[in-house]
Amino acid sequence: MVNYGSQGGIILNSQILQACKELIDDAKMRCADLVFKEICLDILSRARNILTEKQFKVLVAYAAERMREKVPFEIQQELVAP
Repeated sequence: MVNYGSQGGIILNSQILQACKELIDDAKMRCADLVFKEICLDILSRARNILTEKQFKVLVAYAAERMREKVPFEIQQELVAP
């Protein structure tokens, strides 16, 4: 196991937090609502073991906010079009 030290660990965790947010954003734009929520739950379950408690709470709040947002009608039509 590689020891990055506390500063390296903080930087790495920050990058992981940002990557999780980007995955959530990407899923929001590309997936139907139900699939998006399932993806969010999967991301959160994996991030729980990696992020600090504080970072995880930030990610949970971010995911919850994105879940409450409505997708514009035009994008909804693209998601369900054959």
